[in-house]
Amino acid sequence: MNLKKKMSQSLTLSVSEEVYLHLRRAAEQAGQLPEVLAAQWLSLFTRSAVDSDPLEKFIGTFRSGCPDWTDNHDKYIEQSQQAARECAVWLLT
Repeated sequence: MNLKKKMSQSLTLSVSEEVYLHLRRAAEQAGQLPEVLAAQWLSLFTRSAVDSDPLEKFIGTFRSGCPDWTDNHDKYIEQSQQAARECAVWLLT
């Protein structure tokens, strides 16, 4: 992904030394600069968070066995994404 062509905003983040060390280690393994890897990760996570609900077209098409799915599917998706983020952090340590 070539982020330089798409970048139009600058963002400064303050992170703990531990977070930065994990980021730097992951960037070294990927052969990229930490800021490039961080921008790629932010792009991936924010794109999935702001896109229209990908499950909306399936609401009501099948029985899930979860009676509050319609009202709480965003919460369930966030829990799944949080689990994925925790797994990614675990893999970096």
